[in-house]
Amino acid sequence: MNTISELPGIKLFDLTGKAAIITGGSKGLGQAMAAGLASAGTNVMLVSRNLKEGEAAAKEIAEAFGVKAIAFEADVVNEDQTISMAKAAMDAFGRIDVLINSAGINIRGAIDELTLEEFQKVMDINVTGTWLCSRAVTPYMKAAKSGSIINLASTLGLVGLSNRTPYTSSKGAVVQMTRALGLEFAPFNINVNAICPGPFLTEMNLPIADTEEGKKFVVGATALGRWGELKEIQGAAIFLASDAGKYMVGSMITVDGGWTAR
Repeated sequence: MNTISELPGIKLFDLTGKAAIITGGSKGLGQAMAAGLASAGTNVMLVSRNLKEGEAAAKEIAEAFGVKAIAFEADVVNEDQTISMAKAAMDAFGRIDVLINSAGINIRGAIDELTLEEFQKVMDINVTGTWLCSRAVTPYMKAAKSGSIINLASTLGLVGLSNRTPYTSSKGAVVQMTRALGLEFAPFNINVNAICPGPFLTEMNLPIADTEEGKKFVVGATALGRWGELKEIQGAAIFLASDAGKYMVGSMITVDGGWTAR
């Protein structure tokens, strides 16, 4: 057993020299988490369907934190493109230590107003995309006998909200996928966990920011009484990507301003 003086403390959060893939990394929570990892020393690949957006975000991160940051164009529901994504990361960095599955969409509406195609689109990107990207990095992480996969679930994967059947169904599936993969990958020293963000004022949530729904069911429902700021997602990502989170398996970390505490 280590003495207090031998415990690593803050060094547990050092990510210097590690490499991460962040899907949905060109904007919103994905970009914020990529910047958070980069601030701790991680080289990052930002995956986006919009290469120009990804390149702009990567340039900003590289200049701000002095790490290697690159963009990669891929659709997370395209199996071949996710395989190419993982190979490109290996070619660029020589390793894949972290995968953050942040790509996702939300289509709101009553069940009798939504189309089947809309429901399936949300499930495809949020669930199938997470599964495909996780599978794509699996051979490399297993070979290294190390790695961290961080899924973006949601508080709406833990509690319900009306007019959200596509999103809540998809995020509930991500929660269960996280638990199952956590158990499956633990013998290979690969940690799989999820962050469950609450109401962050991202591009996805702008349509309801100033509505009565947004004020009542989002801001009014949080203990802090406000939307989350992008920087407030970074700590959880750094924790789960670092050695500090190595005893976490199939866990959900809620970052929601106290929404689910009520």
